[in-house]
Amino acid sequence: MADANAAVAVVTVSLVLLGLLSGLSLWWALLPAAVVVLIFVLASGLKGRDELAHLNVCVLVLGDIGRSPRMQYQALSLSRHGYNVTFIGFLGTKPHQDILEDERIDILPISELKGLRVGPKIFRYVSKVVLQSIQLFYVLMKIEDQGYILMQNPPGLPAIAVAWLVSRLRGNQFIIDWHNYGYTIMALTHGENHLVVKMAKWYEKLFGCFSDHNLCVTNAMRQDLKKNWNIDSEVTKEHMEITAFTERNTQTGGVTPSAGRPVLLISSTSWTDYENCFETGDKLPSLVCVITGKGPQKEHYKKLIDSKVFKHVKICTPWLEAEDYPVLLGSADLGVCLHKSSSGLDLPMKVVDMFGCCLPVCAIHFQCLHELVKHEENGLIFKDSSELSEQLKLLFSNFPSEQGKLFLFRKNLRESGQQRWDENWDRNVLPLIKEHCD
Repeated sequence: MADANAAVAVVTVSLVLLGLLSGLSLWWALLPAAVVVLIFVLASGLKGRDELAHLNVCVLVLGDIGRSPRMQYQALSLSRHGYNVTFIGFLGTKPHQDILEDERIDILPISELKGLRVGPKIFRYVSKVVLQSIQLFYVLMKIEDQGYILMQNPPGLPAIAVAWLVSRLRGNQFIIDWHNYGYTIMALTHGENHLVVKMAKWYEKLFGCFSDHNLCVTNAMRQDLKKNWNIDSEVTKEHMEITAFTERNTQTGGVTPSAGRPVLLISSTSWTDYENCFETGDKLPSLVCVITGKGPQKEHYKKLIDSKVFKHVKICTPWLEAEDYPVLLGSADLGVCLHKSSSGLDLPMKVVDMFGCCLPVCAIHFQCLHELVKHEENGLIFKDSSELSEQLKLLFSNFPSEQGKLFLFRKNLRESGQQRWDENWDRNVLPLIKEHCD
């Protein structure tokens, strides 16, 4: 109960500070804090723990479940080991069919609340955070007793504080899966020295340290969490499972290695400023470039693409469902990644997926990319558009010959024996849960 009281105190102070920073009067700033205290009092009479609660896991992502592949992998791995999963998140994009068909996985959708539509921007943002906190707290307290809450970060505001508070009230183990730092993403828009960014960093560090266990995506992030925040974590890296279709195609490299067919190049993007987009010009003969993904700036970039005149290049921008995407990857000849990490510590899921389908890549350089892309071994790393252009000409100069670098990279990917998700998960995550069960 002492931990729970401390949690309520921290959440209450945080809400008051956010209210005051938004320009509210003291009385209005105290209102959301009063709501938290009231909910805590109402929850104080909770019933005892369910004897089978340790077999229930809540997987939480304050985002689109269908666009959260890593958390879908987490849910499937838990189910594979006999755990019942309550998967909480937004229902925007259709989740993978394996998730929908798994009897042990129940999807519990929540709404993406917008907050107030009038007033200063920071006031509207604070209202959104408060409303999302109340909704999330209610949902987490209402569901069946859980042994664990496994949540994705980012986004962590307000999910980390609410999930931790609930875990203390209900006796759950609280696990954070660190994909990146939320405050570094905010800094892309507001700048590192913005007050909101500094508050977000303080919040993320404070509540991140309260977790029982932590997972992360790179060794660089594991070291950073330990050095700067004194958080111990386990690295879990994943690779998309190869379908029968892509397995067949990756043996030869693409759909049909016949002379005269166009090169199939694929890039996936969220169509935001979070990625850098380059123009490669019209120097590549017979090239079909498929750019997949959804995002707020898609129409803007489509207009730019349509304004270009390419002689031998065809660009298309479809959206693919989870089942179709790996088929396309397994059929392609090369992947291009334009993702640049806001923290320099995470890995682009698009490259993870491409390597899972034995598809070589050209990827733009950032701090820890070398943990995934080995230059001149399974792909190439470039720093600007001119370097990418030269790499594309190099890789496709003798296409579709099996004597070039492209075929060598694919061969190295097949033979590298990279550890699959299931093996990695069983080694690094399962012991954490089993230890708690024992």
